[in-house]
Amino acid sequence: MVQQGKSEISFGGTLACSSFAACFAEICTIPLDTAKVRLQLQKKAVEGDVALPKYRGLLGTVGTIAREEGLVSLWKGIVPGLHRQCLFGGLRIGLYEPVRNLYVGKDHVGDIPLTKKILAALTTGAVGITIANPTDLVKVRLQAEGKLPPGVPRRYSGSLNAYSTIARQDGVAALWTGLGPNVARNAIINAAELASYDQVKQTILKIPGFTDNVVTHLFAGLGAGFFAVCIGSPVDVVKSRMMGDSTAYKNTLDCFIKTLKNEGPLAFYKGFIPNFGRLGSWNVIMFLTLEQAKKFVKNLETKN
Repeated sequence: MVQQGKSEISFGGTLACSSFAACFAEICTIPLDTAKVRLQLQKKAVEGDVALPKYRGLLGTVGTIAREEGLVSLWKGIVPGLHRQCLFGGLRIGLYEPVRNLYVGKDHVGDIPLTKKILAALTTGAVGITIANPTDLVKVRLQAEGKLPPGVPRRYSGSLNAYSTIARQDGVAALWTGLGPNVARNAIINAAELASYDQVKQTILKIPGFTDNVVTHLFAGLGAGFFAVCIGSPVDVVKSRMMGDSTAYKNTLDCFIKTLKNEGPLAFYKGFIPNFGRLGSWNVIMFLTLEQAKKFVKNLETKN
C-alpha cells in the first residue's frame, strides 16, 4: 500500500506491481464475481409466480452455473477482466500517491489529512475507471450471458468480438454505457479500500505483537473489502443492471427508481454476501500480492 512520503520504489514499479496484483486477484476471484453479477441481475419474482429463483446464495449460484454451463463459464469475462485490472488497477493505485501529494502541496509538513487521502483515492478511482469502462462493460456482458437454448446464437463469441460488436451496432460511445454509476461505484470503493486499508493496518500495528507482515495485511485487506462493499453495493447493483441490459432503463436514475419501486431498498444490497465474498477475498489477495511485489521490486531497484 502506498504510504505517506516518498515512495520506496519508482512510479513505473508501482504501476507494474499494482497491475500485477490486481490481475492475480482477478484470476483467483472471478468465479465469485460471476455469481455476484448473476444474483444482481436476477429480478424479483412477480406476484403469483411460484417459480423459485434460479440462483440462491453464493455457493449455490457457483454450483448452478458450473452444473448447467460448465466450470469454464465461471471464468467468463476473464479476458476483459484482466484488461480492466491492467488499466484500472494500475492507475488507481499507481496514481494515488502523486495525486495525494499534489493535493497537500510540496511544502506540506506532518501527517497527511485523511480528507486529502480520500479525495486523492476518489480522483484516481474516477480517472482509472473512466479509461477502463469499456473493459468493465464487456466483462459484465459476458458474465451475464447464460447458457442459451440450442440454435440460439450468442451475442458475442469473445471479448474482442464484444468490443467490436458493441461499437459497430450501438456506436463507440456505447462502450461507456453505465459510466455514471461505474465512476461513482469505483471512485467510492477505491476511496473506501485505500483509506480503510491504511487505517486498519495502522491500528493493527499499534497492537503489541503485530508487525508489518502477512497476518497484518490479511486483516487489513478484509477490513478494506467489508467497508468497500457496505458503501459501494447500491451503485454496484445499478451498474450491473445498466451494463447487463441497458435497454431496460432510460438512464442511471431511471434504473435506480425502477429498482427501488419494484423491489424495495433491500434490492440495492442484493448479492451482499457474494459481493463481500468477492470483494473481501479480492482485497486480501490483491493487497497481499501488492505488498510482496513491491518488496521484490524494491530489492531489484536497490541492486541496480
